[in-house]
Amino acid sequence: MHMKRRDFLKASACVGLSTLLTPPSPIGECAYGAENVESYPLAIAKGKNILKALEAAIAALGGMKKFISKNDIVMVKPNIGWDRTPEQAANTNPKIVAAIVKMCLEAGAKKVKVSDNTCNEVRRCFKRSGIADAAASAGAEVYFLDDRNLVEQKIGSEILKNWPVYRDFLEADKIINVPIAKHHGLTKLTLGMKNLMGAVGGRRNSMHQEIGIAISELAGFFKPALTIIDATRILTGNGPQGGSLSDVVKTDTIIAGKEIASVDALAADHFARNAGKGFRNMKPSDYSFLKIACERGLGAIDTSVLKVKEIEV
Repeated sequence: MHMKRRDFLKASACVGLSTLLTPPSPIGECAYGAENVESYPLAIAKGKNILKALEAAIAALGGMKKFISKNDIVMVKPNIGWDRTPEQAANTNPKIVAAIVKMCLEAGAKKVKVSDNTCNEVRRCFKRSGIADAAASAGAEVYFLDDRNLVEQKIGSEILKNWPVYRDFLEADKIINVPIAKHHGLTKLTLGMKNLMGAVGGRRNSMHQEIGIAISELAGFFKPALTIIDATRILTGNGPQGGSLSDVVKTDTIIAGKEIASVDALAADHFARNAGKGFRNMKPSDYSFLKIACERGLGAIDTSVLKVKEIEV
């Protein structure tokens, strides 16, 4: 019988998380064209109509029913971290979030929740991003995360040995990770893995000392059912908060797949092609967080060997 995600996490509290999760590969043994490159499909869809691009990308992966089962409780995790408008490309596009909510409900989800642990003041972020209104209109339960619902968890074995996690993410059957692709001053890029920092509390800035390890541990712990990267607008500088429209490049692209490191690698390649000289010569393996994630079995990052469905709509 298939074990639901929330039952898996309950079991981990009894037998120890480290016995249930695949241990990381020894450093240096990661082949960037990993053996399991065909385990899950990947899709890149591009078009002026971003909702059609989203639909095409999910269809190429087999449809939302491949990831969401009847009566699932789904947590959709966009980036709502900043008091910015959609045009400023600091938060996930609200139209993308709303469309994903509808897809989950149409696939049979019992409930779809949308939230994030924001960086700027939470009410301003939820409102100004447009995500609160858009997601609620699509049928989601949209709410602010409550620190009273934080639960100490062993997320990883190196950096996040004991860290407060929002119960909302632990109790969801599925997590759909919906970051926006943008520049970051520390990691150079913030994509799918780093977006999961919004699922935890605590002193998140202390993760920055070993950020590549920390966000790889987050990705291995939460294991999103699907990562959908909003690259309809990309923020090419002054991230993660941004502010100036001169840093925003409209690329009308959706990148999606299950293996989070592979999805992030495709987004890194997308930046190399579209974000200007600061990214032009960067390969996925040049980003430390992607190398670490690959070594930990979170997906291949050599995009030349990945099986990717590319779609123009």
